[in-house]
Amino acid sequence: MSDYCTRREFLAASALGVATLAAGCATAPVDSSGIIDTHTHFYDPTRPQGVPWPPKNDAVLYRPVLPEEFRKLAQPLGVTGTVVVEASPWLEDNQWVLDLAARDKALVGLVGNIKPGRPEFAAELKRFAANPILRGLRVGVWDKSGLDAPAVRRDLRLLADRDLSLDVLTGPERLAPVAALAGALPSLRIVIDHCANVRIDGKTPPSSWLAGLRACAPQRNVFMKVSGLVEGTGRNDGSAPASLEFYRPTLDAIWESFGVDRVIFGSNWPVSARFASYETVFRIVDEYFTAKGGVAREKYFSKNAARAYKFPRR
Repeated sequence: MSDYCTRREFLAASALGVATLAAGCATAPVDSSGIIDTHTHFYDPTRPQGVPWPPKNDAVLYRPVLPEEFRKLAQPLGVTGTVVVEASPWLEDNQWVLDLAARDKALVGLVGNIKPGRPEFAAELKRFAANPILRGLRVGVWDKSGLDAPAVRRDLRLLADRDLSLDVLTGPERLAPVAALAGALPSLRIVIDHCANVRIDGKTPPSSWLAGLRACAPQRNVFMKVSGLVEGTGRNDGSAPASLEFYRPTLDAIWESFGVDRVIFGSNWPVSARFASYETVFRIVDEYFTAKGGVAREKYFSKNAARAYKFPRR
């Protein structure tokens, strides 16, 4: 795992010319072919039961974080919708987000938090998958056996059988098990979160991470979510560099391995706000992928996300 973030934080934790949402309209229908931010978190510490994450001593994150605030940041940049990645270990918080999505059409998908490998998994998956907003689940992979256990493989086959995806939160040295899972379950679409938490210092990325990318690259069912860039700097005082050139070695390595069809936009907001503004996060990748051409930009900001998550019509 990268040393710029904690395991607890992460585990507990466009087409050009598309019109943006009408300002202030929480129920306006969203075209999921627009720019989709595939990685946000919403929660409300003021609700009666509180929240298991973020902790109360987190001055930046411990506050209500809801779609209205996200919309104000994202709309001016042309972002029309988002996939929420549930960071709470509480099972019922999956329903909390689904209820939020029922009221706000900007939420085009949920990557839920249901732990595989348990006897209850099949029933829990059936319950939440009845709502088409559930687009997949996320797991953390921090050791060699995380994806190899027979009970986990059994449950991930159920996920594939339902045509849902798997987000994977892991570190630079744990990509080989992801590649092995992709080969064993070729019908399971796998999305690697946060560039596998690679440390970013403006220089050539670590060899272990590059080797992991090469292991995953031949597996056509593996996508890379290009999120966590500013977090990778470790500068959680808001001073992460805004210049594309600082991140270019990392982005070039991802492009070389995953190409135009398997890269996806995600901001990791509001966690990213510790390191840089939402606009900075967006502008870095917009500059990079726009330079690759209109087709590459459209695929990165929308079409590849639609392939990975298969958004329902709303």
